[in-house]
Amino acid sequence: MSHEKHMRKANQLAVQATKKGNNPFGAALVHNEEIIAEAENTVHTNMDFTRHAELNLVVEAYNNFDKEVLQESTLYASTAPCIMCAYAIKYAGITRVVYGVRYETFAKLMPEPYQYISVEEVYRLHDTPLEATGGVLEGECLDSYKFWPKDH
Repeated sequence: MSHEKHMRKANQLAVQATKKGNNPFGAALVHNEEIIAEAENTVHTNMDFTRHAELNLVVEAYNNFDKEVLQESTLYASTAPCIMCAYAIKYAGITRVVYGVRYETFAKLMPEPYQYISVEEVYRLHDTPLEATGGVLEGECLDSYKFWPKDH
């Protein structure tokens, strides 16, 4: 399966988020090769630090689709999910995650030391199977960071 098409959509949502004053993160949920839900980061427009793209997506999908659909779907995130989002993804029953910017790459870009627990580690700690693929179109996804609002 080629992940590029859906990763480009997640990245497009990341750029779209920045145009609204939010951080450059986007996510799409794909079932049977069709995008069934999408979301972008809304941390600043909602004035809520928990409104990450993945969490916005999971809340929408969990409220609109049966658990079986979620279990059969793949979540695409423009950047590797943070621990908060990883737990939400896991508890929603999603077991396939594809992300663009890898944890190690993101950590090197942060001005302060950035500690992370990966989505892979969250699932491992809960003895839950996960198919994860990182680094898909990482360069393109990194390009969205140039639009990151400088005052946030």
